[in-house]
Amino acid sequence: MATASKQGRLVGVPPRIVAVGLLHRLRTMLQELAPSYRDVASVEILEQGFDAAVARIRELHAERPIDALVAAGSNGAYLRQHLELPVVSVRVGGFDVMRALARARGISSRIALVTHGAVPDEVQLFDELFSLGIEQRSYRSEEEARDCIKELRAKGIEVVVAPGLVVDLAEEAGMHGIFLYSTDAVREALDDALEVARLARIEASKRDRLNTILAHLHDAVVAVDAEERIESVNLAMERLLGQPATQLLGRRLSEVASELTLMPTLREQRTEIDELQKVGAQSLIVSRLPIIEQGTQTGAVLTAKDPDAIQRVDRHLRTQRERPSRSVRFRLTDLLGSCAPIVRARTLASQFARSDATTLIIGESGTGKELLAQGIHMASARANQPFIALNCAAFPESLLESELFGYEEGAFTGARRGGKIGLFEAAHTGTIFLDEIGEMPVSLQTRMLRVLQEREVLRIGAIEPTRIDIRVIAATHRNLEEQIASGGFRRDLYYRLNILRLDLPSLRDRLQDLPELAGHVLRRVADRFPTTKLTEDLVRELVIAGAQYRWPGNVRELENLIERLATVRELPSRMSARDQLRQLIPELFAQEPSAKVPSLASHREETELQMIERVLAECGGDRRAACEKLGIGRSTLWRKLSRGRAAG
Repeated sequence: MATASKQGRLVGVPPRIVAVGLLHRLRTMLQELAPSYRDVASVEILEQGFDAAVARIRELHAERPIDALVAAGSNGAYLRQHLELPVVSVRVGGFDVMRALARARGISSRIALVTHGAVPDEVQLFDELFSLGIEQRSYRSEEEARDCIKELRAKGIEVVVAPGLVVDLAEEAGMHGIFLYSTDAVREALDDALEVARLARIEASKRDRLNTILAHLHDAVVAVDAEERIESVNLAMERLLGQPATQLLGRRLSEVASELTLMPTLREQRTEIDELQKVGAQSLIVSRLPIIEQGTQTGAVLTAKDPDAIQRVDRHLRTQRERPSRSVRFRLTDLLGSCAPIVRARTLASQFARSDATTLIIGESGTGKELLAQGIHMASARANQPFIALNCAAFPESLLESELFGYEEGAFTGARRGGKIGLFEAAHTGTIFLDEIGEMPVSLQTRMLRVLQEREVLRIGAIEPTRIDIRVIAATHRNLEEQIASGGFRRDLYYRLNILRLDLPSLRDRLQDLPELAGHVLRRVADRFPTTKLTEDLVRELVIAGAQYRWPGNVRELENLIERLATVRELPSRMSARDQLRQLIPELFAQEPSAKVPSLASHREETELQMIERVLAECGGDRRAACEKLGIGRSTLWRKLSRGRAAG
């Protein structure tokens, strides 16, 4: 933090006081008194005055800061006008005047009292009361002092009581001169200078402590006095204003940067917090506060934040999270199956996870599109960041827009106070999964396209977009190319989504995975329903029957049917597993051949034999592997094969 003061650099160093003794009489008094201050201050005596004194004092101050100056008469007034350092004047007390006049009366009755500035009222009153007939004069410059002596000499004045300059001029003119200042007055001035230095150092120490804190802030800070003159700025504000502190201190803030004016704050004591404001080509978050000291406004302060810096901090905080989002439960290894389409989907997904490119997953409902999306997220560099999922078909258009993009306070009737963050912003640095993207209204597709192109979102009711860093994974069961042809989906959005593409097969196209999937679901359901009567035989019958089923709900339907079986507590023990299954899941048998078929049992055996032979072929004739895949024993396999071939 840059300020006009250098005092803070002198903590622990004795105060430096420079006493200006241009004339012999004052200089002699100062030289006599200086040694008595050796233990508490450094007192230096300067034998120069006016311009020469100003130049020399500036040199000394540049070498080592001066805390206070001591001077008398016109010389003191001149120093005060030309220097910013505190100047303590040697003041004339009533006793000094009386003693000097008494000495003058002993020499002559024709006396004149000459003072710098106005003649003290008490002296005029004293003269009137005692009818002393003292000529009283005052001066403000050396020229006025010379004119004053000429006039007094012409009037026959013989004794002049005055400061050192006038005393010397009177003696040069042949009159008696009585020096007005006493040793006590000079000592009092030195004591006052010491106190001024002590108080200034206390204030400077407080200021430096605060400045040290402000200097480490990333926010730009500027403080002004009651006239809006800049008192202090930190490095961030110097960079913002494009000027060093040496060129800013003492200037009005409005003249430096009119957009940052603090005049309304000073006039109205108005507080403004986190206002978005344009400063040149840059957008800033600006706060203005009045400075109140002991009930009086003494200035104001302005802080400015870079919105991009706030977003960088937000990203930094998100990266500190050690655990992934709780909404993520699946990895790529949870996509079960050994058929070629599933193996290919897992392989591609693992490769796609290394990229941040937008991914489109195509597949019927229930095939595992969100599972695959979560797996890609967990295999990517964003695994420790948010995973946000949204079904675009679950919301009406107006609600879907506010969910995705968020809104500002007051954007519409019923808007939450303070606004609401959208899911795009909530997924910042992570992944957003947009299921059923084909159901998104065309009006929102345009806004979605901008998110993908610019990686920024505009809240409803906002005027400034928000930058986001997200991975987008979309999914649909629809044929988007057909939707494009009918006008239901934007072609440019399709090309933006279809950068990386994954196709998930339906369950009816991967029936060879049915035993593995059913076995996995059985184990998971058994954990949830520890008292279930569900048996492996029942699930095995489901797999056999499912080989002839279309599975419109795919893997999700399989999970639901097995869970239905798990909820059953008791079934007639005399019923076979096949009959139990027919009773519990009749839809599996809706397409069974009618009773006119020669033998229902033979049809079932034929279906089993076809499945066994297919699995054996997949296992390369390895009966042990086939048994594990079918979930049956080797004796059962041998018996069914023997029976089937005998029937053939």
